[in-house]
Amino acid sequence: VQLVESGGGLVQPGGSLTLSCAASGGSLDYDVIGWFRRAPGKGREGVSCMRDDDGTKHYADSVKGRFTISRDKAKNTVYLQMNSLKPEDTANYYCATDECYLDSFYYSDSRTRVEGQGTQVTVSS
Repeated sequence: VQLVESGGGLVQPGGSLTLSCAASGGSLDYDVIGWFRRAPGKGREGVSCMRDDDGTKHYADSVKGRFTISRDKAKNTVYLQMNSLKPEDTANYYCATDECYLDSFYYSDSRTRVEGQGTQVTVSS
């Protein structure tokens, strides 16, 4: 199974984007699905995660109240709705199965981890 992200682009500050993470070549199976981002010159940052069993959602403090993670099991897709975007949100965003690194929740299983190539989000006027 491969993960394919889409939906990135150039948006003005205050704007919105919805990113998608779709499974290719199989079903999207996971215990936890996470969205991450990596900005130039910075390390990887956990953005949001969701548990498969009960749908519990977790967010980084930097995006809480602005971003929303959701899923459509019928479409084998996970989404990240991003509102009130700021220039500091500029990064390559990618999804990964069975991995989450947030202050509120940590999960990692290298045996089942699959990561996509990412989609670029640029917030600029």
